[in-house]
Amino acid sequence: MNSRSGDTRSDIVRALANMPAALFLSWSDTKARYKRSMLGPFWLTLGTAIGVGGLGFVWSTLFKMDKAQFIPLLTVGLILWGFIAGIITESSQVFVQNAQLIRNVQLPMFFHPLKLILRHLINLAHNAVVIVIVFLIYPPEWHWSAWLALPAFLLTVLNLSWMSLFVGMFAARYRDTETAITNFMPLLFFMSPVLFKAEQLGVGSWIVWLNPFSYFISTVRDPLLGHPSPWFVWPVLLGMTVIGWLVTLWLFHTRRTRIPYWI
Repeated sequence: MNSRSGDTRSDIVRALANMPAALFLSWSDTKARYKRSMLGPFWLTLGTAIGVGGLGFVWSTLFKMDKAQFIPLLTVGLILWGFIAGIITESSQVFVQNAQLIRNVQLPMFFHPLKLILRHLINLAHNAVVIVIVFLIYPPEWHWSAWLALPAFLLTVLNLSWMSLFVGMFAARYRDTETAITNFMPLLFFMSPVLFKAEQLGVGSWIVWLNPFSYFISTVRDPLLGHPSPWFVWPVLLGMTVIGWLVTLWLFHTRRTRIPYWI
């Protein structure tokens, strides 16, 4: 094994070993954002609850949809989308914004995407309270398959981890990446099954499955709501996890030492 390969593997191992520090810094960032406020980070929960409640009742009335089915679907979809979009969008600056730290402190490069993922997991934990409340008001049809949401969410986090690292490296080299992502995320929102189920589009549902984020939302949300996911969703999700990490690790192996010079 050459030293370069060892350094790359060591970088990720050391970043994971420093996960408690990354979690502490992520929680500190979250608290600092709401310093001197009464509710603190739970403003995230309140803001999400207001948004879901307003949009759910307005859209279900406007489109004459059953609130008991539409509001849980919308709640889980919007919260998952916020989690996904937040990570992807902020990943475009994950190395650039930490330029001084990277140049002056010997931290593993993967530490910075890891801290970003953990911070958004903390935000998601706050927003998950809204899902629990909505499920108490509009209970879904529970089935044993609801447990599939756990491995689906794990695979989603693994995919978002390599995406964060990939986007961070690409954006460090090409600064237009941040603007491109910002412009494309609204389009991907409407191509994702956030406000609907893909099968509702009929023959046009193939457009939804061109968007990789659709697989994250479908595999997590469908089991929670008692809906079966399309048969191809899980193989594609597993394939994205394996291929995405292999490609990203190869790029990380060949480009990791150049990141400090790019930023």
